[in-house]
Amino acid sequence: MDFNLMVEITPLLIKAAWVTIDISARSLFFGFFVACGLVFLQSFRFAPIRWFARGYISVIRGTPYFVQLLLVFYGGPSIGLRLDPITCGVFVGAFNIGAYMSEAIRGSIESVNSGQTEAARSLGFGRAQTLVSIVLPQAAALMIRSVGILAIVVVKNSSLVSIISVVELTYEAQRLVGSTYKPLEIFTLSGLMYIIIVYAVMGIIELAYRRAMRYTTL
Repeated sequence: MDFNLMVEITPLLIKAAWVTIDISARSLFFGFFVACGLVFLQSFRFAPIRWFARGYISVIRGTPYFVQLLLVFYGGPSIGLRLDPITCGVFVGAFNIGAYMSEAIRGSIESVNSGQTEAARSLGFGRAQTLVSIVLPQAAALMIRSVGILAIVVVKNSSLVSIISVVELTYEAQRLVGSTYKPLEIFTLSGLMYIIIVYAVMGIIELAYRRAMRYTTL
């Protein structure tokens, strides 16, 4: 292996890795709000609204992220939706992971013993107050673990935005391979960087999980 080359290209790959982290973080951030919106819509008593939310989740979960990315980036302009590559990556990533995250959040909330909700309501707590004060603190630990798994999926999926010319870690690695013809060294180094990012995410999730467990009575 050409270790001198690996040392030389490390700064370029680190710079690209920050783009990967940026896209992943923003996708998760906006995806969380998409997920909360879907959970809220599924709680409506008006059936068509619930059907819309469930239909959206089914479509997103039933189609590859890669296809969704190409559809929005290349097909979007035909309906007036023109996004630059990075914005498109964040946009599609958020709406994709939001569908999966909504199910994780809904499942965590539903796992809380319904007797506690009934007890809170009998004490005069409103629906929103019961959710915020009783249900969410207990569902947080389960929710964090589930969302953490999805965060890792987002990081790995971010490599696909290279197809729309976002200069993130995978794209930069491919570009360097094209100019140096050293795929073993370059992809080994980029793979190690993905491992570092993923384990950093896992560490953050584990820390958040332990803190949330202090307030959990499940």
